[in-house]
Amino acid sequence: MFKLSEIKELIKLVDQSSLQELEIENEGARLAIRKPSKSEPIYVTAPAQHTYAPIGQASIANTAPVAALDAALPATGHVKQEDSSLHKIVSPMVGTFYQSASPGSAPFTDVGNKVGDKSVVCIIEAMKLMNEIEAEIKGEIVEILVENGQLVEYGQPLFLVKPE
Repeated sequence: MFKLSEIKELIKLVDQSSLQELEIENEGARLAIRKPSKSEPIYVTAPAQHTYAPIGQASIANTAPVAALDAALPATGHVKQEDSSLHKIVSPMVGTFYQSASPGSAPFTDVGNKVGDKSVVCIIEAMKLMNEIEAEIKGEIVEILVENGQLVEYGQPLFLVKPE
């Protein structure tokens, strides 16, 4: 099943890209997003519930209006206080962010941990390939800016590091 945050990110990615249509299947759930012409509404398909919902007019799985997704989801990816002395570790690619090597294992790093320039801080999965992301700087992790399993874009900040 897809999380609301994943659906929201996918809608943003399709909207901001040149893609006209995106279809994804995950654990038996299928999601299809199609970019309409300017006069046509956007539809989200959720076959498990057999629901076809125009964005902004109906609801996903008849539970939460799409327009209310921003209010329902916690804000992530925003630094509470911009500090120019902090180094940003950014995503080198579009993919899915993972804090650990496998679902049951400990995260590579956490807030307050010290990292070296070759320390692996996360994995970005892109096209079924697991890419280890290194800190590239010595310091202390101050903030993790994305959630585990979240889709990330090229250049999107992932971590804030206080350099040594």
